[in-house]
Amino acid sequence: MTIIKTEFSLALNQVATERGISPDDVISSIEAAIIAAYKREYPETVEQEITAKVNKETGKTKILKEGKDITPPGFGRIAAQTAKQVILQKIREVEKKTMASHYQSQIGSILRGRVIRFDGFNAYLDIGKAEAILPKEEQIKSERYQINNSLIVYLKEINEDKFGNPRIIVSRTDPRLIEELFKREVPEIANGTVQIKKVVRAPGERAKIAVTSSQGGVDPVGACVGQKGIRVQTVTDELGGQEKIDIIQWNKEENLFLIAALSPAKIINVEIDKDNHKAKVTVEEKEAPLAIGRGGINVNLASKLTEYEIDILQTKSQEEEKTTTNTTS
Repeated sequence: MTIIKTEFSLALNQVATERGISPDDVISSIEAAIIAAYKREYPETVEQEITAKVNKETGKTKILKEGKDITPPGFGRIAAQTAKQVILQKIREVEKKTMASHYQSQIGSILRGRVIRFDGFNAYLDIGKAEAILPKEEQIKSERYQINNSLIVYLKEINEDKFGNPRIIVSRTDPRLIEELFKREVPEIANGTVQIKKVVRAPGERAKIAVTSSQGGVDPVGACVGQKGIRVQTVTDELGGQEKIDIIQWNKEENLFLIAALSPAKIINVEIDKDNHKAKVTVEEKEAPLAIGRGGINVNLASKLTEYEIDILQTKSQEEEKTTTNTTS
């Protein structure tokens, strides 16, 4: 016996094959949507046990109540429209999941996106084959997200919204954004000659990055700064141009690392309490503002970088003491 496939059957199977959707799943979704459509048309049946049956071969739909066909005249048009909407919705869902899986392997990397809308809270970016969300908590406070702005972002995670749709979450504040930018700009980091030990940030204001070298004769700080500062400037520009980046040479000697972390301030003395991870750092009075930084930003970042609670102690310089002595004598 020859089986002639109908237009509905061919279309259903073609969509299912091309989009990776189960035909039975599509039919089940169509039947559920048709029941909902029927109950909207006939609200008096809302409380009744109504079922729908869609023929996979012809697409013909029946509304059943306790197994009895109660399909109203002309309901086929509503059923056809509903079926079309369900299939299109299924296609969109599958495409979203396919695109999300495409980016799954890129989590932990950086990519460029273009702002396509901003709702006053979240920014939405076109990242090529999908749309990404830049949530409020991942935004640099000083930045304004205008339509068509191009941004480098860090692909942080892919999760699901309350409807089960995938959400690609990107960040402008994650410290790993700076790390990945330096990997891109500095060949010595890309080939492993220079290693990034740690990055800490006050996004949009200041960052500190500790680096070291696995080869003698290679200056890790110089490699990251680049000739005439071009490499660090490129990273700064990608972050909006306002975030100052301090590149610090990591040192296993904790007191030396602390001194470097508090740059550009000149340090007189460091006393370390290793057991409690506390450090007392002595500076001249004129160096204290540099050591502390505006709003405490320098000392706070240095503390995060070294994992020491830092207490800045001030002392007068010898010249100031001499001036004071001469004045009082």
